[in-house]
Amino acid sequence: MPILEILNQTVRALWEQKLRSFLTMFGIAWGIASVILLVGLGIGFSADQRRQMRTIGTDIAIVWGGKTGAQAGGYAAGRDIHLTIDDARAVQRDCSLIKTVSPELTRDVAQVSAFNAANRAVRGVWPEYQRFRSLVVSDGRLMNAADEENGYRVVILGAESKEQLFPGAMRAVGQQLQMQGRPYTVIGVLAKKQQNGSYGSGPDNSQLFVPYSSMARDFPPEDKPGVIKGGINNLVIEPISPEKHEEAIAQLYRELGERHRFEPTDKDALFIWDTLEGAMLVERIFNVMTIFFGAVALLTLSLGGIGVMNIMLVAVTERTREIGVRKALGATARDIQRQFLAESATITLISGALGYGAGVGIVLLMKLVPLPPFVPHPVLSAAAVILSLLTLSIITLTAGTYPARRAAALSPIECLRSE
Repeated sequence: MPILEILNQTVRALWEQKLRSFLTMFGIAWGIASVILLVGLGIGFSADQRRQMRTIGTDIAIVWGGKTGAQAGGYAAGRDIHLTIDDARAVQRDCSLIKTVSPELTRDVAQVSAFNAANRAVRGVWPEYQRFRSLVVSDGRLMNAADEENGYRVVILGAESKEQLFPGAMRAVGQQLQMQGRPYTVIGVLAKKQQNGSYGSGPDNSQLFVPYSSMARDFPPEDKPGVIKGGINNLVIEPISPEKHEEAIAQLYRELGERHRFEPTDKDALFIWDTLEGAMLVERIFNVMTIFFGAVALLTLSLGGIGVMNIMLVAVTERTREIGVRKALGATARDIQRQFLAESATITLISGALGYGAGVGIVLLMKLVPLPPFVPHPVLSAAAVILSLLTLSIITLTAGTYPARRAAALSPIECLRSE
């Protein structure tokens, strides 16, 4: 039978059952679009989480002093470990697997500008801190080595701090800011961060940042029992590479263990927030979620394939006399089989194309439309497209094969006897 005649009969047969054909095609189209959209959302969630983690820092660990969990060097267990600026210098000097380090000295300090007042947290840090903590200015400049070495009274404002102390469109850079009566010059304003996590005294948007040397001189730790001279709140370290991350942490334990007389294996002596470890855990969670989304979408697509097979079996039953007449007029079993395979393929291919168009279109549209912060922009995944294409091909071959063979195997006499 000529291909054009097969196509003509296929279109006519589908048109006679418009509603049934539409509903079946909708199931396939929805399944294809679901695969593309759900996998894209899963990948988008993962990518968005990685971006959010980078707002805290790029492959860093934040280190606080803990409480020893074992005896060491003649000292009893349960001893508090207090970190100092000398620890930061020793780590910078002796730990070859740690690329950079910065102390953090945090104080709540009263601030007064010519326009408003605040009482926000101020962090004293080394200049390198700004890079691995992903601090970016929207106006002005960051702190440099000269600011730290000379103890200049300069300050960088977080976005929220700027709005409170210098409201509106007023430019803060170059303005004077009194911090407990000491004049500091604003040298920069941080770009606003979409930050989903923080440590210490809050997110970067609400902070002020000054050179550590200025902070230690002007706002030293309170002089009271238990406070160590040169004490700091915590250290922030950056390993030389993600691959050497665990080795760098082990080297840090050895260095600080030697300085504070605790065993390098005593994990209670230091409290460490390891952002790389946290990022890897979150990555695994979102990867599993993406696989789950994809499996659900593929199941939906497979159910659409079952619908195609069902409609073709119904069509064989309804058109039994037609099959008998065609066979009586000389149609071969192969002609009948081709006819029903063509109808099945037409349904799946047209609905598949519509599903691809809808899925890709929704993904591209969502990239252009502003979304709430908690909704990620989906990513068009080549793996999802290929997987859905393979599934569609399998459905095309299997959903029509059994009904077509069943139709081709019917006897003309039995077909003509049917009502």
